Amino acid sequence: MINPAELELLQQALATLAKGFEKLPEFTPAFDADAASDVLQLVAERMQDNYPYYHPQYAGQMLKPPHPVARIAYAMSLWVNPNNHALDGGKASSALEKECIVELGRMYGWDAPLGHLTGGGTMANLEALWVAGRRHPGKRVIASQQAHYTHSRISDVLGMPFSAVPVGDRGRMDLAATEAMLEAGDVGTVVATIGNTGLGAVDRLEEILELADKYDARVHADAAYGGYFGLASELRDETRAAYDSLPEVDSIVVDPHKHGLQPYGCGCVLFKNPDDGRFYKHDSPFTYFSSAELHLGEISLECSRPGAAAVALWATQQMFPLETRGQLAEWLDSGLLAAQEFWQRLTNSDYYQPLMRPELDIVVYAVNAANAKQASDRARRVFSLAAENELHLAMIELPVDLVQAFLPELEADAKTMTCLRSVLMKPEHRTWIDKIMTILEDCAARVSG
Repeated sequence: MINPAELELLQQALATLAKGFEKLPEFTPAFDADAASDVLQLVAERMQDNYPYYHPQYAGQMLKPPHPVARIAYAMSLWVNPNNHALDGGKASSALEKECIVELGRMYGWDAPLGHLTGGGTMANLEALWVAGRRHPGKRVIASQQAHYTHSRISDVLGMPFSAVPVGDRGRMDLAATEAMLEAGDVGTVVATIGNTGLGAVDRLEEILELADKYDARVHADAAYGGYFGLASELRDETRAAYDSLPEVDSIVVDPHKHGLQPYGCGCVLFKNPDDGRFYKHDSPFTYFSSAELHLGEISLECSRPGAAAVALWATQQMFPLETRGQLAEWLDSGLLAAQEFWQRLTNSDYYQPLMRPELDIVVYAVNAANAKQASDRARRVFSLAAENELHLAMIELPVDLVQAFLPELEADAKTMTCLRSVLMKPEHRTWIDKIMTILEDCAARVSG
């Protein structure tokens, strides 16, 4: 878990950082190392009460460990503790953030997007929908039933009407239902989910864009989870078509703290049209006077934000450029292949039935049973037994009719059914499929008697 080389690199980076402040009079803040040691040991003991998110046998939620270079850069920057709201609080880190935004924009074919980092995908989506509401005041937001729940909550916070669009058996937004809502004339924004967090499904963006153009609606791409997969080479053609359409949307959200190898929290919102910045315009009596250059706080709803997030992201993008056939792309491909292999292994199992073939690196699967209630009970028991064997999964509650598309003989004695869900987002997961399947098969055999 702990690599001593990381601590050595951090110490070297801190020594270089200190050289930039050598002209100042010597000053060492008071610090009680003995008292701090006692507290930190208590903290370390409390932190043991966590799942092993960094380990390949954690195959549950979308929790990916940050790359060491991101950890080290983030920690090093904390000795300065920059604030990327105004340039006088984060001069260097603000410059690094702007460079990061340029690179992220280029990943989607945008040379000069308006954008900035955020605390996470929720805040990034809030800003995107806030701007959308000013472009189409009073109009409705629609998103897939499998879109992240944050969209309905954000719409409520912003006072914007919201409707959920039904999904088909692939977990994607139903296009006929989408058009029916657009025909009503009160929809201003369509949220296309590029990798929903439950099923990993990618909405059919190219068709959504055509419908939005026909009915004069804005398209926002929530690519918080799947935003980096455009770099990958192992996408299926129909999924690739959605990524190829991303340059045509109005705004994009991506979370570098998912596949971008960053610590929490590091989200990002990008707008294709820089003119959207006019909606942010405001005055501050005390924060924007250190430079005539644009301050990030002038194009952000958030005020204080950790500059450390920008420092870590910049360092990571220097080490792993956002390019196809690069190291980051190879790791993304590894996750895609792991999910495909895992799905196939589950298909051949006597105990499990996977649902839709994965588009990204999320696999959802049911435990075989005669009816929905029994399948749900078995899934919960497998979940607990697997954890006892240090294999950590996730569960998802799905409409039973969606599950029946893959298990037609299943008796629907409940409206919903609990299934298991695994996110194979670590590069190492592909080489751990055998181990994971061995534990899963053993747990299912015990549960099934």
